[in-house]
Amino acid sequence: MPVSTSVTTTVAVWAGGLRRAVRDSVSGLPREFWWLWTSTLVNRLGAFVATFMALYLTLDRGYSASYAGLVASLHGLGGVVSALGAGVLTDRLGRRPTIMIAQVSTAGSVALLGFMRDPVAIAAVAFLVGMASNASRPAVQAMIADIVRPEDRLKAFSLNYWAINLGFAVSAAGAGFVAQYSYLAGFLGEAALTLACAVVVFLKVPESRPDRAETAGGGAAGGGAADASAGAGLGTVLRDGRFMSVVGLSFVVALIFQQGYVGLPVAMGADGFDSADYGTAIAVNGVLIVILQIPVTRFIQHRDPRRLLIISSVLAGYGFGLTAFAGSLGVYALTVAVWTLAEIVNAPTQTGLVVRLSPLHGRGRYQGMYTMSWSAAALIAPLMSGFVIDRFGANWLWGACAGLGTAAGLGYWLLVRGLSDPESGAAPAPAPATAPAPAKTVGRADEAPAIMTGSPDL
Repeated sequence: MPVSTSVTTTVAVWAGGLRRAVRDSVSGLPREFWWLWTSTLVNRLGAFVATFMALYLTLDRGYSASYAGLVASLHGLGGVVSALGAGVLTDRLGRRPTIMIAQVSTAGSVALLGFMRDPVAIAAVAFLVGMASNASRPAVQAMIADIVRPEDRLKAFSLNYWAINLGFAVSAAGAGFVAQYSYLAGFLGEAALTLACAVVVFLKVPESRPDRAETAGGGAAGGGAADASAGAGLGTVLRDGRFMSVVGLSFVVALIFQQGYVGLPVAMGADGFDSADYGTAIAVNGVLIVILQIPVTRFIQHRDPRRLLIISSVLAGYGFGLTAFAGSLGVYALTVAVWTLAEIVNAPTQTGLVVRLSPLHGRGRYQGMYTMSWSAAALIAPLMSGFVIDRFGANWLWGACAGLGTAAGLGYWLLVRGLSDPESGAAPAPAPATAPAPAKTVGRADEAPAIMTGSPDL
């Protein structure tokens, strides 16, 4: 066979395989999902405050790393306050109203933050931004589970996570250059894009909350509650020992990953790098997730989740630990690549456990509690990084990350020893049995996919 014919045949086979892969990755999902996916993508394209707050306060406004850490912690505190409340609103008021309220509030508070000059006012408005921006996450996760068929949920959450990181990768690099000329433009740009997301949800995304009467009519066997919604109250979530153990370990891992957005920019600024350099380095995170998340998820889908959780936790800790040896932009980018691999493995594996442990009628509350673990990390991480960098230097911070990663790996090892079948993700005993759901929107909790990609950056 001539070489040209062989090459043509190879290209045709490769192109056909690529078309099939793309078709399989996007087919079978409802129109409402794609509008929600579009809203997610647009929202992440405008992610400016969380990424560049530390640089804005230290380089542009001239505040100390400790003050920047305090403001970022107040931003995280706002997320902690709103996480559980948003989860309750998601189950009681509905997914769509919760998302719209959160996004409109975020747009207004972000725009206001750009005009604040007094340090007390900056801190107060940052707290409001944290509350508003975090409130939509439980509702988005619950809505995706509602509107997508059980057999397609893995695909849907993978695509949503892909949109999150594609938007982040573009915004991190682009907003870094915007920040060189005007931080205010970055704030106003995020506000405008977030408001656009609210408009998309209002016009194109219908409410998806399961009908309470139908859900309750199926009975809450084992819960003893009059209706299913009441059966999965916050008290039930807190008494769910297995789930709360996952939440605690999620907090430790999130504390490590948060250093990419609070400790890393401050350390790079101290080393003489500017906002564009940091934007380039952190964009590696989003780019790698966009490229590798779906194929890696397919690769690990049938792997032992116990080993994956342990390995990814340790890899995250030591990936940040390697930052102590960084002295150039290329090495900083390399360390980001290392801990990004840990995130790619940890996110779908850990979130898969959360989905399995969340009853149908309590999706908002369970997602809210899980989101709170990341919000709490966003609260503690800036204080941790600011204090350690100011008092001891950045290298001590990276050493602490390595220690936390080791501790998290040990914690997962101890947790999974008590799980007889970690792949099954059986619901814990205290949680009431899920009731049959309306066929057009939801499936039973035990029909959730074994692995679900996603993060609390929704």
